Amino acid sequence: MDKVFQIGDFVFRLIIDDEIPVPENFMLFESKRQQEPVYTYEVKVVYKLENITGKVLAKREDLTVYENEAGESRLLGIKYTDKQYALYTETTSNHAVVQVIKSQIEGFRLDTAFASLLALERRMYAYDSMVLHCAYVEYENNAILFSAPSGVGKSTQANLWEQYKGAKTINGDRALLSKRDERWIAQGWPICGSSQICYNKEMDIATIVMLYQAQENVVRRLRPVEAFKKLYAQITVNGWNSNQGAKCIALLEQLVQEVPVYELGCDISKEAVEVLDKGIKQDEL
Repeated sequence: MDKVFQIGDFVFRLIIDDEIPVPENFMLFESKRQQEPVYTYEVKVVYKLENITGKVLAKREDLTVYENEAGESRLLGIKYTDKQYALYTETTSNHAVVQVIKSQIEGFRLDTAFASLLALERRMYAYDSMVLHCAYVEYENNAILFSAPSGVGKSTQANLWEQYKGAKTINGDRALLSKRDERWIAQGWPICGSSQICYNKEMDIATIVMLYQAQENVVRRLRPVEAFKKLYAQITVNGWNSNQGAKCIALLEQLVQEVPVYELGCDISKEAVEVLDKGIKQDEL
């Protein structure tokens, strides 16, 4: 396959061996316009990954990041094993080669595994964009983003807003947040977690809601410094990249000043929806 894709404002060419499955979610982002890609990925199947050396920038159980002359190389592994499944290598400022082990290619049907091959979050900051772990909901032609650590209930609250307010979930797990023409917009992302809900759609962000579980439904608007701390924990940022970290902080400082951020303690009920809706509307008066 040789196609052009667009995620946010990042337009790239993907040249990939036909035997590697491409998830349906990813194909939603195929570009329908005649646009010149700014980056090219070549993804090919191999029986054995090349040996890699160099300065180690970061290391965890399933990922080792190396510095190379063109930028980064990433050795991708499978958690709880000593097996590697891919090697991502930047060869120039606008080109990367990705080797994937043949025995592991069926795993790329999962959007999380496939997207890991391309280091997409690394490209986003060049476009004043960052990825937020959240349920992205469309309501009255704007976006409400429910964010929290895994297991707190992002999808649950999104479902309640669908049930009681006629909202629509655009992505059940992540959204791309972008600053464009003095507006903050939410955009689609090709990973949707266990929700299996993924659309390629963008709209202005009306509200961000940080969730925690509680026996009593209560809402309050967060001060910017509070909002920054809670949101930063849910943003995808490569800690080993100081430039990316600085850009993330600068963008997030703008976001919390320009977009209202609320904290909602909630249960699973219609009342949780009404309490949040009332709190937002009171602030708008």
